[in-house]
Amino acid sequence: MASGAKSGRRSVTAKACLAAGALWASATNAQGTAAPHLFPEKWIDGTQAQEPVTQVQALDGDTFVIRQSVKTNFEAPFLYLLFGRDKALLLDTGAEGGVIRPTIDRLVTEWLAAHRRADIPLIVAHSHAHGDHIAGDAAFRERPGTTVVGLKPADVAGFFGIGKWPEEVGRFDLGGRTLSIIPTPGHQAAAIMIYDSRLKILLSGDTLYPGRLYVPVNFMADDRASIDRLAAFATRHPIRAALGAHIEMTRTPGRDYEREAPMHPDEHPLELPAASIAELQAGLKAPLDVPGQPQVHDHFIIYPVPPRPE
Repeated sequence: MASGAKSGRRSVTAKACLAAGALWASATNAQGTAAPHLFPEKWIDGTQAQEPVTQVQALDGDTFVIRQSVKTNFEAPFLYLLFGRDKALLLDTGAEGGVIRPTIDRLVTEWLAAHRRADIPLIVAHSHAHGDHIAGDAAFRERPGTTVVGLKPADVAGFFGIGKWPEEVGRFDLGGRTLSIIPTPGHQAAAIMIYDSRLKILLSGDTLYPGRLYVPVNFMADDRASIDRLAAFATRHPIRAALGAHIEMTRTPGRDYEREAPMHPDEHPLELPAASIAELQAGLKAPLDVPGQPQVHDHFIIYPVPPRPE
């Protein structure tokens, strides 16, 4: 069930224990070809007459994955909320039509209660600067104790202390939980991925997810370089799964949904295995210089699009 329904009223701790069991019970090699099953509940997919505006599933007591309903916006993006001892990080604020802040406020309130805390600073960052990932920013700019990171590469590099963008990997400490901030320009100039060494998950935004990986042809070289750096990073860091920002593929290999589909029956899992990084790297070696001529893989589609300004 989705948050807002019966399961949405469970305590954060109960949800987290349930999800954590699923996470660690999946004994898959971290760099293997099969992604583990991380989520005990089926994601909301628009196939029911009524569904809540968001759904939350926990990976552990400090890590929450939020999906915006496709009924509010066809993009149905995924957002990520991670807690450390000293601060929390929200990755993305959703698409137009979303009502994201009340869900985040509830999760923060429940986390604080569980830890007998009065407050915790919240950092709002973005996987990249496209509208379907920043539409909720305004609601967080007015939130007390909250910092919203800017949308330009220089803003992102400056906030996360990345001295040489995009070659350098930044480190951001939430307090006993240090994240790797990996610049991945290509899909968009300010794109990043975030690696969490605690859970060995890679938050991969729109650069790698089960769907159409749109790359403007004028930024194809940037995308190739980003994925080459990511592949090198993956050889040094175990990755249990890549978790992206959308699902646009069905469970049928190579088959996606029509653009702006109002529902996603038989949806592909959100999780992609670490081996997808090498597959994407190999696929990007093709010319891919003609917009609208995609390269179809079982779990994603590399999709060249016309030039964009950024």
